[in-house]
Amino acid sequence: MTGSLTKKQLAMLLSRMAEHPEPSVKLEQYTLTSDDVSELLWIVQTTFKDVEGKIVVDLGCGIGRIAVGSALLGAEYVVGVDVDEVALRIAARNAAALDVENKISWLAALVPHVSLRADVVIQNPPYGVRRRKADRPFLEAALRMAPVVYSLHKASDKSLDFIGRYVEELGGRIDKIIPFQVSIRPTFRFHTKKSYKVDVSLYRIRRG
Repeated sequence: MTGSLTKKQLAMLLSRMAEHPEPSVKLEQYTLTSDDVSELLWIVQTTFKDVEGKIVVDLGCGIGRIAVGSALLGAEYVVGVDVDEVALRIAARNAAALDVENKISWLAALVPHVSLRADVVIQNPPYGVRRRKADRPFLEAALRMAPVVYSLHKASDKSLDFIGRYVEELGGRIDKIIPFQVSIRPTFRFHTKKSYKVDVSLYRIRRG
């Protein structure tokens, strides 16, 4: 599989991936849909050329949709990191099912303890709804690992102000903010609708 896929073809392939059987509320394990990941990666690749031929890290990878999608779009190599070993086992099976298992490694670890080097980090960290400041270790680790970071965060003036200041403290700068919308499917008992649309922002952050 190469980077010659169309966005629709990528979404169709990602839709075949197995889901987490028991996602955790505490870990905010809201899996992005195949359409959302396809759209996200399409922006990263076609606008900025930051997937094909790159070493990519996905922090908080879950069942691996961003990691696998990056491999399908032609990333040179991908590392998916998550604390949930059940999610990682599913991610590994998903990679094998889509014939990209030789292009991806899966690492079970707490994000602050990970030491990696990459060209780019593409991540969908916890939004901090259940655990305040849960996204901070992801931003810190991402900027240590790569000169370019793509990070999804809930869209609000408060988040924009905080992330701008925090990124500067970490020695980075926000290069671009792209409005985005993700679909949250009914994952937990307190979800009463068939789906939820959440406004988020895709931050492109550069180190230094």
